[in-house]
Amino acid sequence: MRRTLSAPHLVAAGITAVVLAPLALPGYVLRYDMVFVPRQPLSWEMIAPADALPRAVPLDALVSLANLAVPGWLLQRICLVALVYLAALGAARLVPSERALTRAVASFGYAWTPFLAERLLLGQWALLFAYAAMPWLVLAARDLRAGRPGALPRLVLAAAPAAVTPTGGLIALAAVAVLLPLRSRAPETPLRPRTPETPLRSGAPETPLRPRTPETPLWSRTTAVALAAVAALNAPWIVAALTSAAGGSSDPEGVAQFAARAENWAGAGMALAGTGGVWNAQTVPGSRTSVLAPLVTVLLLAGAAIGVRELWRRWHGLAVRLFVLAGGGFLLAVAGATPAAGVLRWLVVHVPGAGLLRDGQKFLIPYALVLALGFALGAEWLAARLSRRFEPGAGRVLLVSAVLLPVVAMPDLAFGGLGALRPVPYPVDFDAVAARVQAAPGEVLSLPFEGYQRAAWNRDVVIRDPAPRYLDAPVLMNDALRVGAVTVDGESPRAALAQRLLAAGRPATELGVRWVLVRSGTSGNPPAGVLAGLRLVYSGQYLRLWENPAAPTAPRASSSARRAPALAAHLLAIAVVIFAAFALLRMRSRSWYGPRNHESGEEE
Repeated sequence: MRRTLSAPHLVAAGITAVVLAPLALPGYVLRYDMVFVPRQPLSWEMIAPADALPRAVPLDALVSLANLAVPGWLLQRICLVALVYLAALGAARLVPSERALTRAVASFGYAWTPFLAERLLLGQWALLFAYAAMPWLVLAARDLRAGRPGALPRLVLAAAPAAVTPTGGLIALAAVAVLLPLRSRAPETPLRPRTPETPLRSGAPETPLRPRTPETPLWSRTTAVALAAVAALNAPWIVAALTSAAGGSSDPEGVAQFAARAENWAGAGMALAGTGGVWNAQTVPGSRTSVLAPLVTVLLLAGAAIGVRELWRRWHGLAVRLFVLAGGGFLLAVAGATPAAGVLRWLVVHVPGAGLLRDGQKFLIPYALVLALGFALGAEWLAARLSRRFEPGAGRVLLVSAVLLPVVAMPDLAFGGLGALRPVPYPVDFDAVAARVQAAPGEVLSLPFEGYQRAAWNRDVVIRDPAPRYLDAPVLMNDALRVGAVTVDGESPRAALAQRLLAAGRPATELGVRWVLVRSGTSGNPPAGVLAGLRLVYSGQYLRLWENPAAPTAPRASSSARRAPALAAHLLAIAVVIFAAFALLRMRSRSWYGPRNHESGEEE
């Protein structure tokens, strides 16, 4: 039994070590949205953005708080290791089987996927926390439906890492709403997972989940508490969006640019069926473009089709709800690549917050979990029949082949995408600029006015401008995104004003900024007129810093009307997490020591 329990941990650790091997080198992994700095200062802009949508709320504030105790290079490694390890371990814990090889199939099927690879190479590590949390969220929902003590606080704690981003928080909230029953009912007793010694017989279907006691708790009340708790975890970004001057609408051009795309000859639908299809072609592993990739996807789907039937037999009601959740996520993912894109274009313009739906591939998370569980159970079902028809070794060979299939199909996820996640050091210019800005705080204009650019010191890998996280000052940067020849407009009114002034060649002093930071060696260096009236105070190999002598000494004031509700929302979310952790610890301490007789001091 101990060997069975430790096997999932060993498999998860092995997957993590192979995927993140380059992190053994010093430095920082900097790719697209993945930007860690040595010490990220905490500011009100991270809690209540003045004129930008809260895409990184509460993520940036949490990173800044963690940076008080942990340096950035170590914090990055903790986060990346945690998300890969927990994704692999969660799938192994969730799959309803006691067979170690079946659990290994689930681990590889969920932690070695195109979705994880593409989002990791895109730098969206925070979204992958929702991916890692999904198995644990479903596991807690299953236990809550069965009436197990401690399931409710575990569900809240599982949803907490998902809610560090708006998209992850919405996925967690949708999962709770779909997986938990809304009407009162008796608790369900989960079936004991079938062992290899007791395979399913065609004439003896397994009994689904069923009521176990005559007691009927108010499940609607429990579901309401769970929904309220997870909604509170989403409160920071919801309140920040309501109080921001950015508004809630987004550029409808983003629907086409962020739509799922084909990765090979089989089209966007088949790419999504294999959990791929991310909009950025630069982050797609080369193996996904192979002519054989769709055939591997068909093989996975065939195995999952068998396993989904097994999953329904073992979970019944919960399985149906999980299929609904996965199906809904898949429909959102494929919508942008279908005629339904017109509906999405209307939504992102007229419905506040609907811009989250533009990159629909993000919502494949529940589908990826169902695919991994179904494939694992399908492989186990086939292995049992091979063992009976031939010999036990034949079944084990099939399961081992199922374990290795994701690796063989996508070997370029290994070793950090074959070196794509290699760490690099920050140039000394950043520390020099940060010291000067800290000595005289004021708003910083970052030029060239592009949010994402290639940096020579980062091996020419595209990276989001690290200045907002590195400097202890508000940084004015472009929130528009260039996708090929198309520019998807941002939402910040002040960034749009800066773009118009700079495009006209007007001096940066007209924006009233204190500092102008210019990245050297990049395309699109500002014309001389933009720097008129500025004084050069630092010139390094990669960065130059200019000061505006006429700028006001005090930084732009932030409205307390925004700060108070945003801070209250953050404190509410923190309180919910603390309360859930305390409740879980209290329940577990009772189970460790057992109820005691107060008169005799003995256990009852």
